[in-house]
Amino acid sequence: MEESAQSLISGRHPVLEALKAGRSLNKLLVAEGAEGGSLAEILGKARALGVVVQMVPRARLDELAGSHHQGVAALAAPRDYVDLDDILHRKTGQAPLVLLVDEVADPYNLGAILRTADATGAQGIVIPKRRAVPLTETVGKAAAGAMEYVPVARVANLVQAVEALKRAGYWIVGTDVDAKQTYTEVDYRGPVGIVIGAEGKGLSRLLKEHCDFLVSIPMLGNLQSLNASVATGVLLYEVVRQRR
Repeated sequence: MEESAQSLISGRHPVLEALKAGRSLNKLLVAEGAEGGSLAEILGKARALGVVVQMVPRARLDELAGSHHQGVAALAAPRDYVDLDDILHRKTGQAPLVLLVDEVADPYNLGAILRTADATGAQGIVIPKRRAVPLTETVGKAAAGAMEYVPVARVANLVQAVEALKRAGYWIVGTDVDAKQTYTEVDYRGPVGIVIGAEGKGLSRLLKEHCDFLVSIPMLGNLQSLNASVATGVLLYEVVRQRR
């Protein structure tokens, strides 16, 4: 996913050192059939850190890294991810507000969401490790500087992240095109987690079940859903409106 727009670390020793140093890695790429040497240690550290591991044809690694990758390469994020707890403890001067983004695959959408999150004083953004765009250079360009100010946590399970927010006292509001309540009918003045789904797919069934409120955005034309970044802007500025 958008591999050319990510920092590439190739070779077993450089990748192992990046893992030992705690570098934020979006994905570990391992050539099919690679074995021996330090590979077991690399895979063990990657899995312990929750790094996504993907087996790829050796020709794919040759294409990305040339011929000296030793069967291993890593795609690094341009900015370090944070822990969810770091976001929950971040003070912004207003009531707590966290944005959870489910399976948004377009880097320009994620960049625009980061800009809106910064503009509305959100504590941070939570994204899933799989089936979603990670932080990349393209995301950073679309965010127009906001990636430097908005912390991003990358988690294995968004439902578990929602449950963590609930334990911390947040009310969870998810978007759903079929929801009876509109987005203006919920009180956002306390600690809130806003869950935005991917374009066309919306939220997964499990995420919907774990939301305290499901809200819809009125659609008066022929289309049934908004671009994810536009939907984010609508929801977050309703939060701002109510809190002023």
